Amino acid sequence: MTTIDKVLYTGKTHTTGGREGAARSDDAQLDVKLSPPGSGKPGTNPEQLFAAGWSACFIGALGIAAGKRKLSLPVDTAVDAEVDLGVTNGAYLLQARLNVSLPGLDPDLASALIDEAHQTCPYSKATRGNIAVELALA
Repeated sequence: MTTIDKVLYTGKTHTTGGREGAARSDDAQLDVKLSPPGSGKPGTNPEQLFAAGWSACFIGALGIAAGKRKLSLPVDTAVDAEVDLGVTNGAYLLQARLNVSLPGLDPDLASALIDEAHQTCPYSKATRGNIAVELALA
């Protein structure tokens, strides 16, 4: 396991009530109600929060990969992240798909940026070998 030499940032939240509770960050920039997936109740769920965080981080990693090539990402770069909560043999598991849109870029270049970003992104590193992940150029 790789350890961090220098901490750049620490996200801090306080969560109560589990999937039917609430979560708030220490700086109050995040303040959300939580609800179970598919319940129809107000609030988001951990899978949506994970998908949002991963996709934002992945776009940052795409920017790093593009910057190494002295390129700018298209203004309308986007990642549609899908995080599935499922069960196998009674155990809860996640799996994910990242559908990356890099409009106007050559498909080979776009694929290279996606592959490099997947090696750089901390969320991708954290999930590698732990959950099934599919990457696609949208």
